[in-house]
Amino acid sequence: MAHLSLFLTALLAATLLPAQSEAVLAAMLLDGTHDWRGLVLVATVGNTLGATINWILGRFASHFRNREWFPLRSRLYERAQDWFARYGVWSLLLSWLPFVGDPLTVIAGVLRVKIWTFLILVTIGKASRYLIITATTLWLA
Repeated sequence: MAHLSLFLTALLAATLLPAQSEAVLAAMLLDGTHDWRGLVLVATVGNTLGATINWILGRFASHFRNREWFPLRSRLYERAQDWFARYGVWSLLLSWLPFVGDPLTVIAGVLRVKIWTFLILVTIGKASRYLIITATTLWLA
């Protein structure tokens, strides 16, 4: 059940909804009852799946971006577009960053980045973040 809560929190954290998967991961690491490798894997898969939801939103719903209900504000949308124009698909390695990471994954869908390229780069970025959080948490404990 603990792994499911980490997975769901990580999934939500990668969408445009607020969630704190880092805090859940750190708490589970400090609890000491779970293997860190499994926790990193679960968090990475959940967070990558959430980013994929954003890609799908960008790919298939971007023509609704000027509607009031569209979840991505135009300022964040434009900032993500600028990052993408400047750094290309490699900017997806930074999809874990607060504020700009989620919009980057939406923009990748809008720009029709190939799904396999998207998944590889986003997974590397997300896994790196969770590995750093894990190392820092275990080192400080």
